[in-house]
Amino acid sequence: MTAQTPITLDTSKLNEALARFPRDRAMWIGGREVKGGGETIERRSPAHGVVVTRVPRGRAEDAGAAIAAARVAFDKGPWPHETASNRARVLLKVADLIDRDRETLALMDTLECGKPIAQARGEVEGTADIWRYAASLARELSGDSYANLGPDRLGFVLREPIGVVSIITPWNFPLLIVSQKLPFALAAGCTCVVKPSEMTSASTLHLGALLAEAGLPDGACNIVTGYGPDVGAPMTADPAVDMISFTGSTRVGRAAVAASAATLKKVSMELGGKNPQLIFPDADMDAALDAATFGAWFNAGECCNAGSRLLLHAEIAEAFVSELAERSKRVKVGDPLDPETRVGAIITADHLGKIEGHLRAAEQGGATVRTGGNRLDSSGLFMAPTIVDKVTTAMEIASAEVFGPVVVALTFETLDEAVALANATDYGLSASVWSRDLDTAIGVGRGVRAGTVWVNTFMDGTPELPFGGYRQSGIGRELGRNAVKDYTEEKTFHVHTGPRTSWWLPRGT
Repeated sequence: MTAQTPITLDTSKLNEALARFPRDRAMWIGGREVKGGGETIERRSPAHGVVVTRVPRGRAEDAGAAIAAARVAFDKGPWPHETASNRARVLLKVADLIDRDRETLALMDTLECGKPIAQARGEVEGTADIWRYAASLARELSGDSYANLGPDRLGFVLREPIGVVSIITPWNFPLLIVSQKLPFALAAGCTCVVKPSEMTSASTLHLGALLAEAGLPDGACNIVTGYGPDVGAPMTADPAVDMISFTGSTRVGRAAVAASAATLKKVSMELGGKNPQLIFPDADMDAALDAATFGAWFNAGECCNAGSRLLLHAEIAEAFVSELAERSKRVKVGDPLDPETRVGAIITADHLGKIEGHLRAAEQGGATVRTGGNRLDSSGLFMAPTIVDKVTTAMEIASAEVFGPVVVALTFETLDEAVALANATDYGLSASVWSRDLDTAIGVGRGVRAGTVWVNTFMDGTPELPFGGYRQSGIGRELGRNAVKDYTEEKTFHVHTGPRTSWWLPRGT
C-alpha cells in the first residue's frame, strides 16, 4: 500500500456549483414535469457527502405512463412523419442548447458522479458533437431501389422507424451515453422512454427540458427516474416497446435480454469490458506509458472501455511497471471541482468496498500491489490509483471487470501468446497495440477479438466510428454511419407493372 496526501475539499467551489441548478428535479412524461407518487431518491456527492439532487422514485405505473405517451406519440403524433430536414433542425438546436448550458451540465455530472470537472466539460463538448452528427445522419437516411428485376417489376426497400425505444443508461457517463443512443433514435423518427441511473439523473432530466425547448413534440421523449426493478424491468418487458437500447453491466444486460425475449424485441447492448493494452519492446515507451496512465485512471477506472489489463512483453515488463508506478503517484486525485484534478471520487461506498475486495483476493492469490491499493484520507470516497503486478491468468482479477482505478499487469514472450492473453476473458470491447512494426500491430490487432482496436493510441473516439463489442461485451454497435439505421425496420416493396399471367389457367387460355 502507498501513502498519499490527505484530500482537501473546497467548500466555496461546492456552494458555487450547487447554486447553478435546483436540487429537486421532476420526471418528464408526455411533455410535462411529473413528480410521481411523492417518494424521492436523494443523491449525495460521492466526493463531498452532501445532497446534490433529489429525483422522484418512479414506479411501474410511471414507466407505463411514459411508454403509453411514447406509443401515442409514435402512432398518432407528428414526429415519425416529420421530414428529415425538420428532425435534423431539432437535433441541431439541441446541440446548440447543450453548448449554451455546458457548465451547468458538467457540474451536474461532476457532483453526482464524482468525476473531475475538466473531464465533465470535455464530455459535454463531445455530447454536442454527437447530436450534430446524428442530425447529419437524419438527412442521409434512405433506402434502395432496384430497376434490374425485369421489364415488369420494380423493387423498393424503405427504412421506417422501428417504433418505441426503451433507453436505459448507467451512472458513469450520464449525459454522454444517453447521447450515443437518443439522438440517433430520434433522427430515425422513433419515440423514446429513457431511464437514467437513479444515482446520476440530473443531466438527463435537464436534457429533457432542452429537447422541449428545441421543439421536440410532446411524448417523443419521456424520462423516468427510479430503480431498475421498479422502472427498468417494465421498460424491457412491455409489449408496447419495440426496441431496447441498454448500456450497463453484463449481468443486468442478460436480464434485459431475457425480459425482452417474450415479445422478441430488437436489442442493442453495450456491456462490460476487460480491455488489454499490448505493449511490445519497440513501442514508443513514453507515449505508451502516457496512454497506460490515462487508460487506467480515466474516470477513476469506472469505464467499460478502461485499459485495465497491461499485457507487457517480458523484456520490458519490469521497467514499464516501475515507471508507470512512479507516474501514477503523481496523478492528481482530489476534489472533482478542482480543474487540475485528474481522478475524482468512487461512485458509492458499496462500490469502493467491491474494488477493495478484488484487491484482497488478488493479494491472497499471490499478486503484488505495486502502488496504491488503499482508500485516501478524506470525507469523500477516494481511492489511490492501483497497479497489481505478478498476476496470472488463473486469478479472478485477471479477467473480472473491477470497474475502479485498478490495472493489472501480465507478461508474454511471443505474438501468439500476446493474442491468447488478450482474448483470455469473456469480454471483447476494445484493445490497443503498441509497436512501431506494422506487421506486429496489424497482425496482433486482427487476432484480438474486440470491437475496437487502437494502434499506438488509446481511447480515442469520434462519432463517425462504430462502438461496441464481441462476446459478452454486447450486441450491436453504437455511433458510426449506421447508427440511425439501427433504429429502423426495412420494408420491401415489390411492384408489378403491366398485365399479370394467370397462375391457374393453362397457357394460351
